[in-house]
Amino acid sequence: MTQPPLTVPATIDVQQATKHIAQNGTPIYVINCPEYEVVRLSFVFHAGSVTQRAPFVASATANMLAEGTEKYSAQQIAERLDYYGSYFDINIDRDYSYITFCSLSKFFPQTAEVINQVILHPTFPSQEVEIYRTKRKQQLAIERRKVETIARENFAKAMFGEKHPYGISYTEERYDTLTSEQIKEHYARRYTAQNCIVVCSGNITDEVLKIINGITSEIAHGTECGVEDFPTFDTTSERAIQHDGAVQSSIRMGRLLFPRTHPDFIPMQVLSTVLGGYFGSRLMQNLRERNGFTYGVFSAMVNFQQAGYLAIATQVGKEVTERALEEIAAEIELLRTQLIPHEELELVKNIMAGEMMRILDGPFGIADVTTENILCGFDNSHIQQNLERIRQTTPEELLTLAQRYLRTEDIVTVVAGDFNE
Repeated sequence: MTQPPLTVPATIDVQQATKHIAQNGTPIYVINCPEYEVVRLSFVFHAGSVTQRAPFVASATANMLAEGTEKYSAQQIAERLDYYGSYFDINIDRDYSYITFCSLSKFFPQTAEVINQVILHPTFPSQEVEIYRTKRKQQLAIERRKVETIARENFAKAMFGEKHPYGISYTEERYDTLTSEQIKEHYARRYTAQNCIVVCSGNITDEVLKIINGITSEIAHGTECGVEDFPTFDTTSERAIQHDGAVQSSIRMGRLLFPRTHPDFIPMQVLSTVLGGYFGSRLMQNLRERNGFTYGVFSAMVNFQQAGYLAIATQVGKEVTERALEEIAAEIELLRTQLIPHEELELVKNIMAGEMMRILDGPFGIADVTTENILCGFDNSHIQQNLERIRQTTPEELLTLAQRYLRTEDIVTVVAGDFNE
């Protein structure tokens, strides 16, 4: 059988979201795909950990929205969603909390009754808070036995500073101080109309949009918007964290750069992909294929609202930690001193274009990308611009970027493991 020809898209035509404004001023973005008999509805609140006034309260607020409302208990919420084949998902990062519901179109009115309660009328019962903080405290204590967790948390501290909202981490004992009153205060302060956007996709009929608009319009107004007095970064170049008994070392390397809105973000994504962004990347070929140091290594550009950075992550046997660090440094130095071969760069560009197509396959993926674009101040025409920017990237430009941004003295290195002989 003859393999069909490889086709790489020159353009990506993505549906633009239609913008509506609820009565309280909250924007509602609609991606109508009537051929899909589903409705996906996401509420995005600027209520991440940078906005909290007490340890763990931002994640607790998001995760406990469905742990009891004025009308339903946590069990009743779970049972009603399950009965109609609906589900919801909670994600929270440093900047935002994302509350997403998914339902069959024909059962959206019934699901909307639950959505109304979860978004507008959570009660955060004290007994549920006690159960939550006990479980989370235990989970965090277990997670922090892993070198990967230790390295990740210390990398954030080294990158941003131990007291910076992007770098700070709390001991698990601070869960003992978490209260229902703190959660209610955070909800009242941050889950407000001016801190919210709504993105919906799927079969968004007039009836469905009317229901979504009704729920959104009831989100309360607040007095706080954005984050004031965002502190400066306090970067440390190296950290080594001893973890007795660890058989592997967890390595994090990278450097502070810029958010996604910066003109160099996309070409730096290309450079990061060459370095460690796919299975055949340079770091994978070196550390895994040639040296057998690890099962996997990756590099990626990470985007926050107020910052962005390059991150490299892997775990290696503790006896080869130094050699692995040397090999990573050597691969970075090659990017700074030698042009990337045309064939390799074309492969990376095709991989990145293919990944964009995969993510945008269906209304849910389009909704996710739409949300990210909105939060960065873009519309979906930016997707085609990104593809064109990737295509325009040259070996000479990447060499210049590597020389500018990947200097040895600017790289942050964090290693967690057992360094005893």
